[in-house]
Amino acid sequence: MSLILIPETEYTLSAIRAQGAGGQNVNKVSSAIHLRFDINASSLSDWLKDRLLHLKDNRINDDGVLVIKAQQYRTQEANKRDAVQRLHEIVNAANHIKPTRYATRPSWGANRHRLESKSQRGQVKQLRGKMSFQ
Repeated sequence: MSLILIPETEYTLSAIRAQGAGGQNVNKVSSAIHLRFDINASSLSDWLKDRLLHLKDNRINDDGVLVIKAQQYRTQEANKRDAVQRLHEIVNAANHIKPTRYATRPSWGANRHRLESKSQRGQVKQLRGKMSFQ
């Protein structure tokens, strides 16, 4: 399973003002980044597009556009790198297929050990019964 890299021509980056604390800088500088990636118009395989579109992710709107907002860092360049990295993580996570799980049974010895420990616990609890003083 190889990593998928998305070319820069397939997503758009736009600078916006960041929210939250930051003093005067937050009011003057557009350091947050909106990354918009149109899944349907991308060069990804149809299978992967379908997997991305069926993710239960509120960052994917009804038009099939993935919107990532990066505002963790103070600089625009760091937020750009963060947004692109998160895009690649989402796409590569959707590309990963979990191996099928085959049902297994506990071994004979493990089953015997479990039943013996259960009977021992039952005996301990029986000894905790009410005492009769005559």
